[in-house]
Amino acid sequence: MKTTKLVSTCDIKDCPTIYATDRGTLLFQGETPTDHGLRIPAHETLVEIPAELLRKAIREKLI
Repeated sequence: MKTTKLVSTCDIKDCPTIYATDRGTLLFQGETPTDHGLRIPAHETLVEIPAELLRKAIREKLI
């Protein structure tokens, strides 16, 4: 899978980030929450990202 960085909350590697893939999908980098109390199937996961990251992506017309 090829990825392209769309938007991030900072300029270093370990920040919440949105990537586009060559599959026509998006990847979200963020914290993995453990205190959500939800039942998630083993093949899925949750990623917590700041709302501001999405706002920034929308403002910049990236998504």
